[in-house]
Amino acid sequence: MNPVKHLRKQLLFGCLTALVMLGLAGCQKKATPAEYNAKAADPERYNMALDKLTQVVIHDIFSPPVASRIYGYANLAGYEALVPFDPNYTSLGGKMKRFQTGPQPEAGKDYCYPLASARAFLTVARALTFETEFYDEFEKTFYEKYKEDGVPDDVYERSMAYGEAVAKHVLDFAAKDSYKQTRGFKFTVTNEEGTWVPTPPAYMDAAEPQWNKLRCWVMDTCSQFMPPRPFAYSLAKGTPYEKEVMEVYQIGKNLTEEQKKIAYFWDDNAFVINVAGHVTYASKKMTPGGHWLAIAETVARQKKLNLMQTVEAYTLTSFAMADGFIACWDEKYRTRTVRPETVINKSLDPKWTPYLQTPPFPEYPSGHSTISAAAATVLTELIGDNIAFTDSTEYKYGHGIRSFKSFRDAALEASVSRLYGGIHYRSALDNGAAMGEKVGQWILQKARTRKSTIASR
Repeated sequence: MNPVKHLRKQLLFGCLTALVMLGLAGCQKKATPAEYNAKAADPERYNMALDKLTQVVIHDIFSPPVASRIYGYANLAGYEALVPFDPNYTSLGGKMKRFQTGPQPEAGKDYCYPLASARAFLTVARALTFETEFYDEFEKTFYEKYKEDGVPDDVYERSMAYGEAVAKHVLDFAAKDSYKQTRGFKFTVTNEEGTWVPTPPAYMDAAEPQWNKLRCWVMDTCSQFMPPRPFAYSLAKGTPYEKEVMEVYQIGKNLTEEQKKIAYFWDDNAFVINVAGHVTYASKKMTPGGHWLAIAETVARQKKLNLMQTVEAYTLTSFAMADGFIACWDEKYRTRTVRPETVINKSLDPKWTPYLQTPPFPEYPSGHSTISAAAATVLTELIGDNIAFTDSTEYKYGHGIRSFKSFRDAALEASVSRLYGGIHYRSALDNGAAMGEKVGQWILQKARTRKSTIASR
Protein backbone atom coordinates (compact mmCIF):
# COMPACT_ATOMS: atom_id res chain seq x y z
CA MET A 1 0.00 0.00 0.00
CA ASN A 2 1.05 3.49 -0.76
CA PRO A 3 2.56 4.91 2.48
CA VAL A 4 0.85 8.26 1.92
CA LYS A 5 -2.58 6.63 1.51
CA HIS A 6 -1.96 4.49 4.62
CA LEU A 7 -1.09 7.57 6.68
CA ARG A 8 -4.23 9.34 5.44
CA LYS A 9 -6.38 6.37 6.51
CA GLN A 10 -4.82 6.38 9.98
CA LEU A 11 -5.41 10.10 10.42
CA LEU A 12 -9.01 9.77 9.22
CA PHE A 13 -9.64 6.87 11.61
CA GLY A 14 -8.18 8.87 14.50
CA CYS A 15 -10.35 11.86 13.75
CA LEU A 16 -13.48 9.74 13.50
CA THR A 17 -12.67 8.03 16.82
CA ALA A 18 -12.17 11.39 18.51
CA LEU A 19 -15.47 12.67 17.11
CA VAL A 20 -17.31 9.56 18.35
CA MET A 21 -15.83 9.94 21.83
CA LEU A 22 -16.78 13.62 21.95
CA GLY A 23 -20.28 12.71 20.83
CA LEU A 24 -20.64 10.11 23.54
CA ALA A 25 -19.36 12.54 26.13
CA GLY A 26 -21.83 15.13 24.94
CA CYS A 27 -24.67 12.62 25.22
CA GLN A 28 -23.86 11.85 28.85
CA LYS A 29 -26.30 13.72 31.07
CA LYS A 30 -24.73 16.02 33.65
CA ALA A 31 -26.02 15.74 37.19
CA THR A 32 -28.47 18.48 38.12
CA PRO A 33 -28.06 20.49 41.34
CA ALA A 34 -30.93 18.52 42.87
CA GLU A 35 -29.27 15.23 41.92
CA TYR A 36 -25.77 15.94 43.23
CA ASN A 37 -27.09 17.65 46.35
CA ALA A 38 -29.24 14.61 47.09
CA LYS A 39 -26.24 12.30 46.75
CA ALA A 40 -24.02 14.59 48.80
CA ALA A 41 -26.60 14.85 51.60
CA ASP A 42 -25.50 11.57 53.15
CA PRO A 43 -25.38 12.10 56.95
CA GLU A 44 -22.55 9.59 57.19
CA ARG A 45 -20.17 12.08 55.62
CA TYR A 46 -20.86 14.66 58.31
CA ASN A 47 -20.55 11.85 60.84
CA MET A 48 -17.11 11.06 59.44
CA ALA A 49 -16.07 14.68 59.99
CA LEU A 50 -17.45 14.66 63.54
CA ASP A 51 -15.66 11.41 64.32
CA LYS A 52 -12.42 12.86 63.01
CA LEU A 53 -12.78 15.87 65.28
CA THR A 54 -13.41 13.60 68.28
CA GLN A 55 -10.27 11.64 67.40
CA VAL A 56 -8.24 14.86 67.41
CA VAL A 57 -9.85 16.13 70.64
CA ILE A 58 -8.83 12.89 72.36
CA HIS A 59 -5.32 13.04 70.93
CA ASP A 60 -4.84 16.69 71.92
CA ILE A 61 -6.16 16.04 75.47
CA PHE A 62 -8.57 18.94 75.65
CA SER A 63 -10.37 19.32 78.97
CA PRO A 64 -14.15 18.71 78.93
CA PRO A 65 -15.08 22.43 78.95
CA VAL A 66 -12.60 23.28 76.19
CA ALA A 67 -13.76 20.31 74.11
CA SER A 68 -17.35 21.53 74.42
CA ARG A 69 -16.30 24.89 73.01
CA ILE A 70 -14.64 23.24 70.00
CA TYR A 71 -17.66 21.05 69.25
CA GLY A 72 -19.97 24.05 69.59
CA TYR A 73 -18.21 26.26 67.07
CA ALA A 74 -17.53 23.47 64.57
CA ASN A 75 -21.17 22.41 64.53
CA LEU A 76 -22.37 26.01 64.41
CA ALA A 77 -20.34 26.46 61.21
CA GLY A 78 -21.60 23.20 59.77
CA TYR A 79 -25.19 24.17 60.51
CA GLU A 80 -25.01 27.73 59.19
CA ALA A 81 -23.46 26.59 55.89
CA LEU A 82 -26.22 24.01 55.47
CA VAL A 83 -29.22 26.25 56.25
CA PRO A 84 -29.80 27.35 52.60
CA PHE A 85 -30.18 23.65 51.71
CA ASP A 86 -33.53 23.35 53.50
CA PRO A 87 -36.16 26.12 53.42
CA ASN A 88 -37.70 24.82 56.65
CA TYR A 89 -34.63 25.86 58.65
CA THR A 90 -33.32 29.25 59.61
CA SER A 91 -30.03 30.80 60.67
CA LEU A 92 -29.11 31.00 64.34
CA GLY A 93 -28.16 34.64 63.85
CA GLY A 94 -29.77 36.74 66.58
CA LYS A 95 -30.63 33.64 68.65
CA MET A 96 -27.28 33.26 70.38
CA LYS A 97 -25.29 35.73 72.43
CA ARG A 98 -23.99 38.33 69.95
CA PHE A 99 -24.02 36.00 66.94
CA GLN A 100 -25.25 37.46 63.66
CA THR A 101 -26.08 35.73 60.42
CA GLY A 102 -23.00 35.46 58.23
CA PRO A 103 -22.20 35.21 54.51
CA GLN A 104 -25.01 34.21 52.14
CA PRO A 105 -24.88 32.24 48.89
CA GLU A 106 -24.71 34.29 45.70
CA ALA A 107 -28.15 34.63 44.15
CA GLY A 108 -28.68 32.67 40.96
CA LYS A 109 -25.65 30.44 41.49
CA ASP A 110 -25.64 26.70 42.13
CA TYR A 111 -24.10 25.24 45.31
CA CYS A 112 -23.54 21.85 46.86
CA TYR A 113 -24.57 22.77 50.40
CA PRO A 114 -23.63 19.47 52.06
CA LEU A 115 -20.10 20.02 50.76
CA ALA A 116 -20.09 23.62 52.05
CA SER A 117 -21.30 22.39 55.44
CA ALA A 118 -18.57 19.77 55.75
CA ARG A 119 -15.95 22.29 54.64
CA ALA A 120 -17.14 24.83 57.22
CA PHE A 121 -17.13 22.21 59.99
CA LEU A 122 -13.65 20.92 59.20
CA THR A 123 -12.18 24.40 58.73
CA VAL A 124 -13.29 25.43 62.21
CA ALA A 125 -12.27 22.08 63.70
CA ARG A 126 -8.80 22.45 62.20
CA ALA A 127 -8.45 26.03 63.48
CA LEU A 128 -9.39 25.16 67.08
CA THR A 129 -7.29 22.01 67.51
CA PHE A 130 -3.59 21.24 67.29
CA GLU A 131 -2.83 18.09 65.28
CA THR A 132 -3.71 19.41 61.83
CA GLU A 133 -1.94 16.55 60.06
CA PHE A 134 -4.84 14.33 61.16
CA TYR A 135 -7.10 16.41 58.95
CA ASP A 136 -4.59 16.46 56.08
CA GLU A 137 -4.78 12.71 55.53
CA PHE A 138 -8.53 12.64 56.08
CA GLU A 139 -9.35 15.47 53.67
CA LYS A 140 -7.24 14.03 50.84
CA THR A 141 -9.98 11.53 50.08
CA PHE A 142 -12.97 13.05 51.88
CA TYR A 143 -13.76 15.81 49.39
CA GLU A 144 -13.29 13.51 46.39
CA LYS A 145 -16.60 11.86 47.31
CA TYR A 146 -18.43 15.04 46.32
CA LYS A 147 -16.76 15.14 42.91
CA GLU A 148 -17.84 11.54 42.43
CA ASP A 149 -21.42 12.69 43.04
CA GLY A 150 -21.18 14.72 39.85
CA VAL A 151 -20.65 18.14 41.40
CA PRO A 152 -19.33 20.35 38.54
CA ASP A 153 -15.95 21.97 39.05
CA ASP A 154 -17.32 25.50 39.29
CA VAL A 155 -19.96 24.45 41.82
CA TYR A 156 -17.36 22.52 43.78
CA GLU A 157 -15.06 25.54 44.06
CA ARG A 158 -17.95 27.89 44.86
CA SER A 159 -19.26 25.56 47.58
CA MET A 160 -15.85 25.12 49.16
CA ALA A 161 -15.38 28.89 49.17
CA TYR A 162 -18.80 29.41 50.74
CA GLY A 163 -18.01 26.89 53.49
CA GLU A 164 -14.74 28.66 54.18
CA ALA A 165 -16.49 32.04 54.35
CA VAL A 166 -18.99 30.72 56.88
CA ALA A 167 -16.14 29.17 58.88
CA LYS A 168 -14.29 32.48 58.96
CA HIS A 169 -17.43 34.22 60.20
CA VAL A 170 -17.77 31.66 63.01
CA LEU A 171 -14.08 31.84 63.90
CA ASP A 172 -14.29 35.64 64.10
CA PHE A 173 -17.24 35.17 66.47
CA ALA A 174 -15.27 32.61 68.51
CA ALA A 175 -12.32 34.96 68.85
CA LYS A 176 -14.47 37.35 70.89
CA ASP A 177 -15.72 34.89 73.53
CA SER A 178 -12.94 35.74 76.06
CA TYR A 179 -11.37 32.28 75.80
CA LYS A 180 -7.90 33.65 75.12
CA GLN A 181 -8.18 36.02 78.06
CA THR A 182 -8.76 33.10 80.44
CA ARG A 183 -5.60 31.22 79.48
CA GLY A 184 -2.81 30.98 82.05
CA PHE A 185 -4.87 31.63 85.18
CA LYS A 186 -4.25 29.35 88.15
CA PHE A 187 -6.58 28.68 91.03
CA THR A 188 -5.31 29.69 94.47
CA VAL A 189 -5.78 26.95 97.05
CA THR A 190 -6.78 28.46 100.41
CA ASN A 191 -6.77 25.28 102.55
CA GLU A 192 -9.92 26.61 104.16
CA GLU A 193 -11.84 23.74 105.73
CA GLY A 194 -14.31 22.22 103.29
CA THR A 195 -12.79 23.79 100.17
CA TRP A 196 -11.15 22.05 97.26
CA VAL A 197 -7.48 21.02 97.22
CA PRO A 198 -5.60 19.01 94.58
CA THR A 199 -6.12 15.25 94.72
CA PRO A 200 -3.92 12.20 94.09
CA PRO A 201 -2.20 10.74 92.25
CA ALA A 202 -0.96 13.74 90.24
CA TYR A 203 -2.24 16.60 92.45
CA MET A 204 -2.96 18.60 89.29
CA ASP A 205 -3.89 22.28 89.29
CA ALA A 206 -7.59 23.10 89.14
CA ALA A 207 -8.85 23.01 85.55
CA GLU A 208 -10.37 26.12 83.95
CA PRO A 209 -10.98 28.33 87.03
CA GLN A 210 -11.99 31.24 84.75
CA TRP A 211 -14.45 29.31 82.57
CA ASN A 212 -17.40 31.38 83.78
CA LYS A 213 -15.79 34.40 82.11
CA LEU A 214 -16.53 32.97 78.66
CA ARG A 215 -19.42 34.40 76.70
CA CYS A 216 -22.47 32.20 77.10
CA TRP A 217 -23.86 30.54 74.01
CA VAL A 218 -27.58 31.00 74.53
CA MET A 219 -27.97 31.59 78.28
CA ASP A 220 -28.34 35.19 79.42
CA THR A 221 -25.65 34.84 82.11
CA CYS A 222 -23.46 32.11 83.53
CA SER A 223 -25.46 32.15 86.80
CA GLN A 224 -28.91 32.17 85.19
CA PHE A 225 -29.72 28.68 86.47
CA MET A 226 -27.71 28.73 89.68
CA PRO A 227 -28.41 25.58 91.75
CA PRO A 228 -29.18 25.50 95.49
CA ARG A 229 -26.25 25.99 97.87
CA PRO A 230 -24.41 22.76 98.73
CA PHE A 231 -24.74 21.43 102.26
CA ALA A 232 -22.59 23.26 104.79
CA TYR A 233 -19.35 21.47 105.60
CA SER A 234 -19.77 19.64 108.89
CA LEU A 235 -18.63 16.20 109.92
CA ALA A 236 -20.80 16.23 113.03
CA LYS A 237 -22.78 12.99 113.06
CA GLY A 238 -26.19 13.30 111.47
CA THR A 239 -25.63 16.51 109.54
CA PRO A 240 -26.63 16.46 105.84
CA TYR A 241 -23.01 16.82 104.80
CA GLU A 242 -21.78 14.01 107.05
CA LYS A 243 -24.50 11.72 105.69
CA GLU A 244 -23.37 12.42 102.13
CA VAL A 245 -19.75 11.69 102.99
CA MET A 246 -20.71 8.41 104.64
CA GLU A 247 -22.82 7.41 101.64
CA VAL A 248 -19.88 7.86 99.26
CA TYR A 249 -17.59 6.01 101.68
CA GLN A 250 -19.88 3.03 102.20
CA ILE A 251 -20.81 2.67 98.53
CA GLY A 252 -17.15 2.84 97.58
CA LYS A 253 -16.29 0.02 99.98
CA ASN A 254 -19.10 -2.23 98.78
CA LEU A 255 -19.33 -1.67 95.05
CA THR A 256 -21.10 -4.36 93.06
CA GLU A 257 -19.73 -5.49 89.72
CA GLU A 258 -22.61 -3.72 87.97
CA GLN A 259 -21.85 -0.46 89.78
CA LYS A 260 -18.21 -0.75 88.76
CA LYS A 261 -19.22 -1.27 85.13
CA ILE A 262 -21.48 1.78 85.24
CA ALA A 263 -18.82 3.96 86.83
CA TYR A 264 -16.14 2.97 84.34
CA PHE A 265 -18.46 3.17 81.32
CA TRP A 266 -19.17 6.85 82.00
CA ASP A 267 -15.69 7.82 83.21
CA ASP A 268 -14.96 10.12 80.24
CA ASN A 269 -11.88 11.53 81.98
CA ALA A 270 -9.85 13.09 79.17
CA PHE A 271 -6.54 12.56 80.97
CA VAL A 272 -6.03 9.84 83.57
CA ILE A 273 -2.71 9.36 85.38
CA ASN A 274 -1.89 5.68 85.96
CA VAL A 275 0.68 4.66 88.54
CA ALA A 276 2.13 1.13 88.52
CA GLY A 277 5.02 0.78 90.92
CA HIS A 278 7.63 3.28 89.83
CA VAL A 279 6.02 3.76 86.41
CA THR A 280 3.59 6.58 85.68
CA TYR A 281 1.73 6.86 82.40
CA ALA A 282 -1.35 8.62 81.05
CA SER A 283 -4.52 7.36 79.37
CA LYS A 284 -6.63 9.42 76.97
CA LYS A 285 -10.39 9.07 76.62
CA MET A 286 -13.45 10.79 75.23
CA THR A 287 -14.74 13.85 76.99
CA PRO A 288 -18.37 13.83 78.21
CA GLY A 289 -19.28 16.11 75.31
CA GLY A 290 -17.72 13.78 72.77
CA HIS A 291 -19.51 10.84 74.34
CA TRP A 292 -22.94 12.49 74.12
CA LEU A 293 -22.40 13.57 70.52
CA ALA A 294 -21.46 9.98 69.75
CA ILE A 295 -24.74 8.89 71.35
CA ALA A 296 -26.57 11.44 69.22
CA GLU A 297 -24.83 10.03 66.15
CA THR A 298 -25.86 6.48 67.08
CA VAL A 299 -29.53 7.34 67.48
CA ALA A 300 -29.63 9.70 64.48
CA ARG A 301 -28.36 6.81 62.36
CA GLN A 302 -30.82 4.41 63.99
CA LYS A 303 -33.77 6.72 63.31
CA LYS A 304 -32.51 7.49 59.78
CA LEU A 305 -32.49 11.25 60.29
CA ASN A 306 -31.64 13.24 57.19
CA LEU A 307 -28.57 15.47 57.01
CA MET A 308 -30.34 18.64 58.14
CA GLN A 309 -31.95 16.93 61.12
CA THR A 310 -28.64 15.31 62.06
CA VAL A 311 -26.66 18.55 61.97
CA GLU A 312 -29.42 20.34 63.88
CA ALA A 313 -29.27 17.71 66.63
CA TYR A 314 -25.47 17.94 66.91
CA THR A 315 -25.53 21.74 66.95
CA LEU A 316 -28.18 22.28 69.61
CA THR A 317 -26.80 19.45 71.74
CA SER A 318 -23.36 21.06 71.51
CA PHE A 319 -24.80 24.40 72.65
CA ALA A 320 -26.60 22.77 75.58
CA MET A 321 -23.41 21.09 76.76
CA ALA A 322 -21.26 24.18 76.20
CA ASP A 323 -23.63 26.38 78.22
CA GLY A 324 -23.98 23.57 80.73
CA PHE A 325 -20.24 23.59 81.33
CA ILE A 326 -20.20 27.36 81.76
CA ALA A 327 -23.04 27.23 84.30
CA CYS A 328 -21.52 24.27 86.12
CA TRP A 329 -18.02 25.72 86.27
CA ASP A 330 -19.41 29.03 87.50
CA GLU A 331 -20.87 27.21 90.50
CA LYS A 332 -17.84 24.97 91.04
CA TYR A 333 -15.51 27.89 91.58
CA ARG A 334 -18.08 29.88 93.55
CA THR A 335 -18.57 27.19 96.21
CA ARG A 336 -15.17 25.44 95.79
CA THR A 337 -16.49 22.27 97.46
CA VAL A 338 -13.91 19.73 98.58
CA ARG A 339 -13.89 16.29 96.95
CA PRO A 340 -15.01 13.17 98.89
CA GLU A 341 -11.57 11.60 98.56
CA THR A 342 -9.95 14.45 100.49
CA VAL A 343 -12.50 14.37 103.32
CA ILE A 344 -12.55 10.59 103.68
CA ASN A 345 -8.75 10.25 103.65
CA LYS A 346 -8.41 12.97 106.26
CA SER A 347 -11.25 12.08 108.60
CA LEU A 348 -12.33 8.46 108.06
CA ASP A 349 -9.91 6.22 106.23
CA PRO A 350 -6.47 7.30 104.91
CA LYS A 351 -6.30 4.22 102.67
CA TRP A 352 -9.67 4.69 100.96
CA THR A 353 -9.53 5.45 97.24
CA PRO A 354 -12.38 6.21 94.85
CA TYR A 355 -13.09 3.72 92.07
CA LEU A 356 -12.51 6.47 89.51
CA GLN A 357 -9.68 8.96 89.54
CA THR A 358 -10.86 12.28 90.96
CA PRO A 359 -10.85 15.00 88.27
CA PRO A 360 -8.88 18.21 89.03
CA PHE A 361 -11.59 20.73 89.92
CA PRO A 362 -14.08 21.40 92.73
CA GLU A 363 -16.87 18.94 93.45
CA TYR A 364 -20.17 20.83 93.32
CA PRO A 365 -22.15 20.36 91.14
CA SER A 366 -21.41 17.32 88.97
CA GLY A 367 -20.35 18.24 85.45
CA HIS A 368 -21.46 14.87 84.09
CA SER A 369 -24.90 15.27 85.65
CA THR A 370 -25.27 18.79 84.30
CA ILE A 371 -24.26 18.26 80.70
CA SER A 372 -25.86 14.80 80.43
CA ALA A 373 -29.23 16.21 81.51
CA ALA A 374 -28.78 19.17 79.13
CA ALA A 375 -27.92 16.90 76.19
CA ALA A 376 -30.70 14.41 76.97
CA THR A 377 -33.27 17.22 77.20
CA VAL A 378 -32.37 18.53 73.75
CA LEU A 379 -32.11 15.12 72.11
CA THR A 380 -35.42 13.98 73.57
CA GLU A 381 -37.15 17.02 72.10
CA LEU A 382 -35.47 16.77 68.69
CA ILE A 383 -35.42 13.00 68.13
CA GLY A 384 -37.98 11.57 70.56
CA ASP A 385 -38.59 10.07 73.96
CA ASN A 386 -38.41 6.38 74.89
CA ILE A 387 -36.08 5.55 72.04
CA ALA A 388 -34.11 2.50 73.08
CA PHE A 389 -30.50 2.37 71.91
CA THR A 390 -27.23 0.62 72.55
CA ASP A 391 -24.15 2.71 73.20
CA SER A 392 -20.91 1.13 72.01
CA THR A 393 -19.13 4.38 71.15
CA GLU A 394 -16.33 3.90 73.67
CA TYR A 395 -15.92 0.17 73.22
CA LYS A 396 -12.64 0.71 71.40
CA TYR A 397 -11.36 2.48 74.53
CA GLY A 398 -12.23 -0.50 76.71
CA HIS A 399 -15.43 0.91 78.19
CA GLY A 400 -17.84 -1.81 77.19
CA ILE A 401 -21.33 -1.64 75.71
CA ARG A 402 -24.53 -0.62 77.49
CA SER A 403 -28.16 -0.33 76.45
CA PHE A 404 -30.69 2.30 77.49
CA LYS A 405 -34.43 2.86 77.23
CA SER A 406 -34.11 6.54 76.38
CA PHE A 407 -31.79 9.54 76.41
CA ARG A 408 -33.04 10.40 79.90
CA ASP A 409 -32.33 6.87 81.08
CA ALA A 410 -28.74 7.24 79.87
CA ALA A 411 -28.41 10.67 81.53
CA LEU A 412 -29.61 9.28 84.87
CA GLU A 413 -27.06 6.48 84.70
CA ALA A 414 -24.30 8.90 83.72
CA SER A 415 -25.18 10.98 86.76
CA VAL A 416 -25.24 8.19 89.35
CA SER A 417 -22.02 6.78 87.89
CA ARG A 418 -20.18 9.61 89.64
CA LEU A 419 -21.46 8.45 93.02
CA TYR A 420 -20.36 4.89 92.26
CA GLY A 421 -17.03 6.27 91.12
CA GLY A 422 -16.54 7.92 94.52
CA ILE A 423 -15.96 11.39 93.14
CA HIS A 424 -19.27 13.17 93.88
CA TYR A 425 -21.87 13.53 96.60
CA ARG A 426 -25.50 12.78 95.78
CA SER A 427 -26.67 16.40 96.03
CA ALA A 428 -24.10 17.37 93.39
CA LEU A 429 -25.72 14.85 91.06
CA ASP A 430 -29.33 15.82 91.71
CA ASN A 431 -28.80 19.58 91.61
CA GLY A 432 -26.46 19.38 88.63
CA ALA A 433 -29.01 17.35 86.66
CA ALA A 434 -31.79 19.81 87.52
CA MET A 435 -29.63 22.70 86.35
CA GLY A 436 -28.68 20.88 83.14
CA GLU A 437 -32.32 20.21 82.29
CA LYS A 438 -33.09 23.92 82.63
CA VAL A 439 -30.17 24.75 80.35
CA GLY A 440 -31.41 22.28 77.73
CA GLN A 441 -34.95 23.67 77.85
CA TRP A 442 -33.58 27.20 77.44
CA ILE A 443 -31.60 26.18 74.37
CA LEU A 444 -34.71 24.68 72.78
CA GLN A 445 -36.75 27.77 73.57
CA LYS A 446 -34.27 30.39 72.37
CA ALA A 447 -32.11 28.77 69.68
CA ARG A 448 -34.93 28.02 67.27
CA THR A 449 -33.62 26.30 64.17
CA ARG A 450 -36.89 25.56 62.40
CA LYS A 451 -39.36 28.02 61.01
CA SER A 452 -42.15 26.03 62.66
CA THR A 453 -42.68 26.08 66.43
CA ILE A 454 -40.79 23.96 68.94
CA ALA A 455 -43.96 21.97 69.54
CA SER A 456 -43.88 20.70 65.96
CA ARG A 457 -40.27 19.55 66.07
